[in-house]
Amino acid sequence: MRQNREYIDAALTTGARVALPEAAAAHLLRVLRLGVGDGCVLFNGDGFDYDCRVVAAGKRGGEVEVLGARAVDRESSLRIVLLQGVARGEKMDWILQKATELGVAGFVPVNSERSEVRLDEARAAKRLAHWQGVVASACGQSGRAVVPPVAAPTGLAEAAAALSVDALKLKLDPTADTNVRGLADPQGREVVIAIGPEGGWSPRDRTVLADAGFTGLRLGPRILRTETAGIAAISALQAAFGDLA
Repeated sequence: MRQNREYIDAALTTGARVALPEAAAAHLLRVLRLGVGDGCVLFNGDGFDYDCRVVAAGKRGGEVEVLGARAVDRESSLRIVLLQGVARGEKMDWILQKATELGVAGFVPVNSERSEVRLDEARAAKRLAHWQGVVASACGQSGRAVVPPVAAPTGLAEAAAALSVDALKLKLDPTADTNVRGLADPQGREVVIAIGPEGGWSPRDRTVLADAGFTGLRLGPRILRTETAGIAAISALQAAFGDLA
C-alpha cells in the first residue's frame, strides 16, 4: 500500500505539532483528502521518516502531530553527481526526477556554449526553487529520506573548477575507448557524470572538461539525447558498482 508521504522544509521532532506548509497541506488534505485522525509520513531530508497524524484540517491549511521517527537507509553506496547542461522545460524536470529515483547524490546544472536555455538572475533563482521541488517530490515518491542538493546554475568552467579533485569525472563519448565494464571500481570516490545540453558540448566545452580531468565513457555506438544520456549512464554505473541489482 502506498504511503501518504510528503516533504516539508521544517524541523520535525517526536511529540511536536507542526503546521503544514501550503504545498504539503494542498496535497495531503485536498488531493489525498486526509482528515483529522488520518496518518501520513513526513520527511525533511535528515534521513528519517516521521509518522504523523492529522490533528487539524481546514481550507487554508492543517496541522499534524509527530508520533515517531524511523531511520531510512535508501542511499546508494555509489555517490554520483550529475553535471547536467540545462535543458528546456519538462526535459530538465524529467532528468532531475528520474536521476533522483536512481539514487543520484547531487546535481550541478550548467550553462554552456550550446545551451538553448538562457536564464537571467531572477529566472535562475525561480527555476532553481522549482528544480529543488521536483527533486524533493521524487524523493517522496521513491522513498528516499535524504534530498540531493541542486546547485544554482552556473557556467561550465566555474562548475568544473568547483568539483572535488578526487572525483572520478566522466563524460559520455561514443568514440571513447572505455566502457562501464572497463572502469575500475570507484571504491568510495565520488563519480561525476557530465551530460551536455540539447546541442551537445562545443569544442571549447570539451576542452574545459578535459582540462578539469574528465575522461570519455562509451555506453554504446548510438548518440543519446540529453534527457536519455544521464539516466542511461547512471543506471549502468549503479548496476556495475552501486545498488541497482
